[in-house]
Amino acid sequence: MSLLAHGNRRSGAADEEPPDTGAARPSAEDRHRLTATQGLAALSLDAMASVAYGPESIVLVLAAAGAYGLGFTLPVTLAIAALLAVLVASYRQVIAAFPDGGGSYAVAKRHLGRRTGLVTAASLVLDYVLNVAVSVTAGVAALTSAFPSLYGDRLWICLAVLALVTGVNLRGIVESAKWFMVPTAVFVGSVLTMIVAGLLRDAPASTEAAAGHASVLTGNATTVGALLLLKAFAAGCSALTGVEAVANAVPSFRAPAQRRAQRTEVALGALLGVMLIGLSVLIGRFHLQPAEGVTVLAQLADASLGHNWAFYVVQFATVVLLALAANTSFGGLPVLMALLARDNYLPHVFGLKADRQVHRHGVLALAAVSALLLVFSGGDVNTLVPLFAIGVFVGFTICQVGMVRHWRQERSGGWRGKAFLNGFGALLTGVSAVVVTATKFEEGAWLIVLALPLIVLVFETVHRAYGRIGERLGLGRVPEAPRRCHSVVVVPVSSLSRLTSKALTAAVSLGDEVVAVTAVQPDAEGARAAESLRRDWELWNPGVDLVELPAPTRALGRPIVDYVHELTARHPDNRVTVLIPEVEPAHVWQRLLQNQRGAVVAHAVRRDTDAVICRLRFRTGAEPAPRKA
Repeated sequence: MSLLAHGNRRSGAADEEPPDTGAARPSAEDRHRLTATQGLAALSLDAMASVAYGPESIVLVLAAAGAYGLGFTLPVTLAIAALLAVLVASYRQVIAAFPDGGGSYAVAKRHLGRRTGLVTAASLVLDYVLNVAVSVTAGVAALTSAFPSLYGDRLWICLAVLALVTGVNLRGIVESAKWFMVPTAVFVGSVLTMIVAGLLRDAPASTEAAAGHASVLTGNATTVGALLLLKAFAAGCSALTGVEAVANAVPSFRAPAQRRAQRTEVALGALLGVMLIGLSVLIGRFHLQPAEGVTVLAQLADASLGHNWAFYVVQFATVVLLALAANTSFGGLPVLMALLARDNYLPHVFGLKADRQVHRHGVLALAAVSALLLVFSGGDVNTLVPLFAIGVFVGFTICQVGMVRHWRQERSGGWRGKAFLNGFGALLTGVSAVVVTATKFEEGAWLIVLALPLIVLVFETVHRAYGRIGERLGLGRVPEAPRRCHSVVVVPVSSLSRLTSKALTAAVSLGDEVVAVTAVQPDAEGARAAESLRRDWELWNPGVDLVELPAPTRALGRPIVDYVHELTARHPDNRVTVLIPEVEPAHVWQRLLQNQRGAVVAHAVRRDTDAVICRLRFRTGAEPAPRKA
């Protein structure tokens, strides 16, 4: 536990990294880490996919004020783009200040206190999990819109997509980047092409996509209130989810990790900003009206490119990217969980890395919880959307406030301007968090308000448990010097075999004193078996005493537990080891043939005594051929 609790804490290691010349070959470990381009593919899918629903969220809110209200689409989008620029600049600084990753959690823990850090971590956990469920269901919803016959099987399709994304991520984050680079490039290229083509047109190329669909505009209005603009701004800020993922996953990048992560953050912000503003300009240029049953992005593709193969390329790319946007969570959450595990707020198993630098347990935990959410929602995106984005706004706000304190403490060149920028960003995201929570409260946002303190309570419970364990282990204190104790090895036996011989051989090698024990059942058959074993033991004469233990309740473990207690009571300084011989079958299916006696005895001894348990495996496969001299 101490190794994980006192893991890598190099806060200034990046200053010593060599320049990123691009000439040096990556090391074996670096090959399983991300380049800047791969990072954009692996960690930006959530943000990129939000282009499909961010502008639409703004338009649907402003539609309440009629055509006049839609005229505010571009100003609201420009405000969101300004906030995006603030967030990108802020998270670039977060990457530089916290190269071990963690993003908002790391900032809050250092500058705003432990409890605030846990609230931030809880909000990020909720956001990442909900992002997986929302992304998968949104992608499948787009698919079933094109192929209505699949609607009844949407839950199974959702689970299949989740299994695909999980399987790819278990092979490593670089592997996921390679898989998802092409869909990301196709989507971004399609949207940028659509924007350029639309700007070159004076009128829509086609309106076929919206034909036959009723407009959702209300009666015309001549004024738009501040509350409506705030609501539209907060709704459009859903396009900013995923901006923090790069800062959370800095350790996943190749050296120099900070520089590569910062490049990825800037590229993500630039692409997202251009696409959001470009789509908003097209909405005003074509006087688009939101319609039931057809997305805003589909109408824009129709108007810019015409109702042809290019239109369907955009739609297909949108479906694929929405479904795969869950990959952002698989890149960010396992790293965050590893940091929480290092700080003793999650089980340490989440801090372990498998081959290819994969936090396998974090990936599997995310997949399991997301699958439960999908089953709970029945694969219906409308059930999950009200719960989405609240957590990320909370994280944004706390991160911005923490960076204000960071600049005040550091007081480097231009710190007042940077602190003002972060403070302004905190104000905007804080207002967005309040507005989204208030407007979506009855639609399910109350679950998020309830879940945040519950997750923090889980973190605190795990932390206290590790604290008690650390106190018992004396972590941080110099332990007493080791000393030799008289060792007694107890070997349970039931018959004579090669397994018995190997077990006693191992026992006499381990201990000063060896005792073989056998449980005697309270019936005639048990007595005959004990008599036969006693007779064979005397003929074999291995030089080890055989002790018969009565088993009046027929339990296998209890007689051995009582015997260990007896040995400990007679000689408290003795170190008792129970060596349990077991057969290791040659094939996995043959484990079904075992009687599981060893597991029963081991469980009883572990539960009721302080004895050391040693389980000796005897392999029944073919023995290796002897080596020639």
